[in-house]
Amino acid sequence: MNILLLGSGGREHTIAQKLYESPRCNALFVAPGNAGTTQIATNIECDVNDFEAIAEHIKEHQINMLIVGPEAPLVKGIKDFFDAKSDFKDLMIIGPSKRGALLEGSKERAKEFMFSHKIPTAAYQSFSKESLAAGKDFLETLKSPFVLKADGLAGGKGVLIIDDLETAQDELEQMLTHDKFGKASEKVVIEEFLDGIELSVFVLTDGKNYLTLPNAKDYKRIGENDTGLNTGGMGAISPVPFANDDFMRKVEERIIKPTINGLTKEKIDYKGFVFIGLMKVGDEPYVIEYNVRLGDPETEVVIPRLKSDLVDLLEKTSREELSTVNLEIDSQSAATVMLVSGGYPEAYEKGKEIKGLDQVNESDVFICHAGTKQKNSATVTNGGRVIAVTAFDKDFESALEKSYRATEKISFDQMYYRKDIGKDLI
Repeated sequence: MNILLLGSGGREHTIAQKLYESPRCNALFVAPGNAGTTQIATNIECDVNDFEAIAEHIKEHQINMLIVGPEAPLVKGIKDFFDAKSDFKDLMIIGPSKRGALLEGSKERAKEFMFSHKIPTAAYQSFSKESLAAGKDFLETLKSPFVLKADGLAGGKGVLIIDDLETAQDELEQMLTHDKFGKASEKVVIEEFLDGIELSVFVLTDGKNYLTLPNAKDYKRIGENDTGLNTGGMGAISPVPFANDDFMRKVEERIIKPTINGLTKEKIDYKGFVFIGLMKVGDEPYVIEYNVRLGDPETEVVIPRLKSDLVDLLEKTSREELSTVNLEIDSQSAATVMLVSGGYPEAYEKGKEIKGLDQVNESDVFICHAGTKQKNSATVTNGGRVIAVTAFDKDFESALEKSYRATEKISFDQMYYRKDIGKDLI
C-alpha cells in the first residue's frame, strides 16, 4: 500500500515510524515532513492546506491511503474535497469530514454537541464582540479562576485561565475586539473552572465502531511546576497511573459511547481519531475539549505502545470494519520529554545545529523529530518544539529516567526542557 501522511511535527514522525514498521506499507510519503521522517519515508514539499497540490501528489505516487495529521486541513474540509472528486473514490482517507472537524474547529460547537448528547462537561456561555458587555457580566457570576477559550483554532494556545476578575474581563476584551488570537477569538467561550487533574483519552472510530487507544497525560506549561505560558506540550506519559479500571469504565460509558453514538445520530462522516481531553474531578470524568486528530506530544507515547499493525487498523477504519479488530497494546509504560528552542512559546530562533542525536542508540529509546530539517549534512532546529525523547520501561518513573539520560546527550544552542515531567504523579 502506498501511503501519504500530512504534517511535519513529532506526531507525524511517530505515526510514520509505526507505518514504516508495517509489512503492508509499500511506499511512504510525508508532506512536508522533517529531518526524522526523511530517514524512513520520502518527504514532499507541500503545504498541508493546498488540496490541489496534494491531489497531484496522490495521483503521481498512486497513493492508496491519505492520513491527515494536523487539524487545519480537516477543519478546512480536505475530506470533503476528495470525496467530491470521482477520480479519488477509492482513496482511503483517515480524518473526519468538515462537519465532524467542527468538534475541534469550534469550541462552541463542541459544547453544543456535548450538551445535546448528555456528555459531562463544564457549564459555559459563548460571546462575540457585540456581546462583550454581557460576557463581562457573565464573568462576574462565576467563581475564580476564570476560563476563556478562543472558539477557533489557535495552535493549542487559545485557552486562558485567570485568577483575577478584572484581568479576565480585560483579556476577554483583548480577545474579542483586539484580535489577541486572530480570527480564532472572534467568538469566545467562557466556562466554569473544573478543579481536578487532566488526562487525554484517544479513540479510533470508523463512525460506528471504535477502539480505545492508550490514555496519556501531557504537560502544557513552559515552566516547571506547571508555571508560565501554555505550549503545545512539553512532555507526556502513558498510561496514566490514576486512570484505573473503574475510572476508565466511567469514561467509556459516559463519554466515549455517547460521543460515538452522537456522531452516528447526527449522521456525521467520521473515520479517524478522536482526542478527548478530560478532567478527573474527584473520581468523575468531564470533557474539557475534543480534538479531531491525535495530540502532540501524546502521540509520541500512545502510538509506540500499539502492538497491532497500524496500517491494518487504519484500513479497517476506512472500511468500517473496526469491530473485527482485537487491539494489542504493549503493557510497558512510555514517557517523552520535549526539547524546545530558547524563547518558545514566544519568539525563538531557527537553524541551530542539533548535536548528539547519534549518541542515543538504546533500543527502548525513540528520538522523535518535531521542529527539525536537514541542512546539508546537519540536522538543525526548525520550530519551537524540536525533539521528543521517548523511552519505555516497566513504569513511567523508570521510562522518564531513561528519557532524561538520553536527553543529556543531545544539545543545541539555547535548548530548554522541563526537568519535572511526571513528578506530580509520584
